[in-house]
Amino acid sequence: MKERIKNDGGRAFLVALSVLLQILWFVGMGLHVFQYYGALNNVITVISWILALHVFSRYMNSAYKLSWIILILFLPVLGISMYVMFGSQMSHVWVRRHLKTRTVTSRGFLPENYSVQERLRTEDLAMANQTRYIQRTVGYPVYQNTDVVFHNDTGVALDDIKAELRKAKCFIFMEYHAIEDSTAWAGIEEILTEKAASGVEVRVLYDDVGSIFFISQPFTKRLQNKGIQCRAFNRISPLLNGFMNNRDHRKITVVDGKVGFTGGYNLADRYFNIASPYGYWKDTGVKLTGDAVRSLTAIFLEMWNTTQKEKEDQSRFFPILHYKSQENGYVQPYSDTPLDYEKVGENVYLNLIKNAKRYVYITTPYLIIDDEMHSELTLAAQRGVDVRIVTPGIPDKKMAYNTTRSFYARLVSCGVRIYEYTPGFMHSKQFVCDDEVATVGTINLDFRSLYLHFENGCWFYNCQAVHDVKADFEQVFKVSEEVTSRYKGNRSLTLRFGECILRLLSPLM
Repeated sequence: MKERIKNDGGRAFLVALSVLLQILWFVGMGLHVFQYYGALNNVITVISWILALHVFSRYMNSAYKLSWIILILFLPVLGISMYVMFGSQMSHVWVRRHLKTRTVTSRGFLPENYSVQERLRTEDLAMANQTRYIQRTVGYPVYQNTDVVFHNDTGVALDDIKAELRKAKCFIFMEYHAIEDSTAWAGIEEILTEKAASGVEVRVLYDDVGSIFFISQPFTKRLQNKGIQCRAFNRISPLLNGFMNNRDHRKITVVDGKVGFTGGYNLADRYFNIASPYGYWKDTGVKLTGDAVRSLTAIFLEMWNTTQKEKEDQSRFFPILHYKSQENGYVQPYSDTPLDYEKVGENVYLNLIKNAKRYVYITTPYLIIDDEMHSELTLAAQRGVDVRIVTPGIPDKKMAYNTTRSFYARLVSCGVRIYEYTPGFMHSKQFVCDDEVATVGTINLDFRSLYLHFENGCWFYNCQAVHDVKADFEQVFKVSEEVTSRYKGNRSLTLRFGECILRLLSPLM
């Protein structure tokens, strides 16, 4: 057992130290230039102003612009260096080109469902417009002939995943931000090993940063020796590069192209409350059976194919299903990428808020939002929509927790109600509106999820799962503390100043 819990924390430390030394070297060189080549000071100043104007003119979030402009103008050497490495997306050119070829291949198996779109249009034009936006921008169609099961308990979700894995006959795809080589994973690995031995093609993809404190290098080799294809996405490097800041935050399991799972939970013990470092860990997810699983398959293949040079025939992963759903609701899985200028994850959320008529309920582990999201939330509350947001009662990261709380006062002053989940850490990422529509997935209400990470979600309308999400919120409210009134009154100047600084720096966290 001792061998199983080794991780790559040492590698993470060495990489972090290397990156820090490189940043210090850039700063040191800048100070050296200022000290011995004073004439260049004016040149650096001109460059910083030109770069600041360039940032201002870019098509990007205004909060990001402000943070970068302040850093570049007040600390020009550090700001210019950091922006070139992490803000300019110069290092993303080859990644974007490589990913584009792979996504075109995968999404070619996802033709637009015009008849489904038209049926939805006759039922609800606003919802049809939402699905059309997702289809046109990222190519994922809306489906019927799909049943959605909502999991409000991750233990039940884990058992369901195992049950479906045991039924696999052709292939198993698993993509997770974090995999921990411990108790929860041990049961999954046993099944994957049996399936690989029986001829099922098994692929496992994990994010290198997300899993670095949970597994070690022998993990991949062990799985490969068992016939399981296992790869790490975007391995961290001791050399500075901007793409290292973009992580795979997706969570997907696909079995034979017939059944798929996604949600907020990773494959680590804390997500199933086997370990409890932050009280009770609250997370949720959905199980899809039917046509919509095609999109989860495509989302997985897009990321998997970025880890290989050779092309493959993917048609075998998109079988024709002989399945008849029990419901006639509408389901649309979707993904988001930081390598384009379309913030799909945030826009899906914004559209849900904009179209809400009676209520919109939200859970998120981090509430670190831009002005656009703040405006939609407060406008909804001011027009009479019951807007409620649930955040953790016990934090996993103190800085993120304090930054989250720094946004409360502005929201509650306009009528938004804030709850903190008393039993522990709220990690689920879900919206539900008006007993009609919901979305569940991996996308937090913070800058990293909305702008920097590869994410995915599942939008669904007019099915029982929507009511199940609503029922989950009602149970969450009962065990959460409403803190709205605590942030309505006057607060000290020192506290407000500190919160202002946190909000200013939040886009760069």
